[in-house]
Amino acid sequence: MDFLFLLGSTRRDGNTEALARQAATHLPAEANQSWLRLSDLPLPTFGDVRHEGEGTYPQPVDNERVLLEATLGASDLVIASPLYWYSVSASTKTYLDHWTAWLRVPGADFKNRMRGKTMWAITAHTSEDTARVEPLLGTLRLTADYMGMRWGGELLGYGNRPGEVLEDTEARDRARTLFTSRAVRT
Repeated sequence: MDFLFLLGSTRRDGNTEALARQAATHLPAEANQSWLRLSDLPLPTFGDVRHEGEGTYPQPVDNERVLLEATLGASDLVIASPLYWYSVSASTKTYLDHWTAWLRVPGADFKNRMRGKTMWAITAHTSEDTARVEPLLGTLRLTADYMGMRWGGELLGYGNRPGEVLEDTEARDRARTLFTSRAVRT
């Protein structure tokens, strides 16, 4: 098991990251963990060239290459993005937008190599109504489904001010068991 935690917050050590780190402490000892902060690996705005020329994309370089290789090397992708305007953060969305290019990079075989991996979601939010988180979860579930990935589940925690999510006892309890349901299929 190789878990890749992709931190999509604009704030270092924010509530979403705190919740993700708490959940990670309950992974089996044999599980490998990699942590990448998307703000440390900025990607350019995605440009859609699918309908230009041959519709292929060049081999990724620099930060894009790091993210592609890390993504392909993981068995489990944990998207840790706070809820921003009912969706994933801008850096998380840009990362997912680049999947469109990776599907069309000659030799990458991205979709086949993603099939069977497991996607997870961890998010901190400030709404009393967790239905407001559904657009974020829907984005990630549909992405997993399109790629033939399993949906592992989600961990939601209430937190506005820094550290507040750790006061959410329900979220802390769920963090202990999040990764025990590893084989759920979308």
